[in-house]
Amino acid sequence: MTVSNLEGHLSTITEGAKAPEFELETADGPVRLADYAGRTLVLYFYPKDDTTGCTNEAKAFSELADEFAKAGASVLGVSKDSVASHRKFTAKYGLSVPLGSDPAGAMVERYESWVEKSLYGRQYMGIDRSTFVIRDGVIRKLWRKVRVPGHAEAVLAAVQAL
Repeated sequence: MTVSNLEGHLSTITEGAKAPEFELETADGPVRLADYAGRTLVLYFYPKDDTTGCTNEAKAFSELADEFAKAGASVLGVSKDSVASHRKFTAKYGLSVPLGSDPAGAMVERYESWVEKSLYGRQYMGIDRSTFVIRDGVIRKLWRKVRVPGHAEAVLAAVQAL
């Protein structure tokens, strides 16, 4: 199954597709897709540290971190914010999920989460709030244009159903 993104290009990031490789810095050091071999990875992209929706999303995933672990899954949040920003964000809200820094946006683009957005009639490029469940290097489930309320719970249910 392929779908078109906003520019009309065929999307290669679909359920059943191979997950793009990545290496990111976190507060605890570098992480790579290969680090999650044999486990399930919940990878979520969010626009900006310490904004309302992003804070609520990170808190929801953190609150369910133990349940994800029981289901054999690790959670990793990614934005273009710096590791220093992630450290402050994590400390301020007591977050328990690691946050990856992608300042150049290369990973965000590989996962086709860098999209054209519109706010008050103004067009701009930004991160599409999106979540991927990856197991054995394959995207098993994905969500685009995520609405935060209830999302972490829906992702947990999908992980438990794998």
